[in-house]
Amino acid sequence: MENIWFTADTHFNHSNIIKYCKRPFLDKEQMDKSLINNINKKVKYNDTLYHLGDFAFAKNEYEINNYVNQLICNNIIIILGNHDKSKHMKNKKFKQILPIFHGKINNQQITLCHYAMRVWNKSHHGAWHLYGHSHGSLIEDINLLSMDVGVDTNNYFPFHFDEISKILKSRKENSE
Repeated sequence: MENIWFTADTHFNHSNIIKYCKRPFLDKEQMDKSLINNINKKVKYNDTLYHLGDFAFAKNEYEINNYVNQLICNNIIIILGNHDKSKHMKNKKFKQILPIFHGKINNQQITLCHYAMRVWNKSHHGAWHLYGHSHGSLIEDINLLSMDVGVDTNNYFPFHFDEISKILKSRKENSE
């Protein structure tokens, strides 16, 4: 089983996100450096990183590449967020750029979207839903197999597939 990671809402190059989300950084440069370091501490070259939107506040491809090229990971799948522009996402590390994903990852049916959903494809049959956008502000429904994987919910680190599996398995067991 390969190492698979999930994150969202890095908001590279976005000064105001520090204030909006009460992030513990002095400025966007410190935030960007910390987030890149945190991703690189976990996600290695051949791992896969699913980024569920709001990668960066960028005006062009050059600004996006500035951040992507600092990441060790060579296999990044982008699920577009409301601040992402697909025309700027032209880096060879981006293996796919999608508005939403429905499919299997490690034999687990999953729906990936920037936005939280109340129901999703196969939600009544054990499928997971991973999302971002809300920056940890939504109350997680312990009866749903869904989860905010944004950086604001995990001490500014990405989540490993196994971590998510453990969290969602415990929810399922507690709701039965």
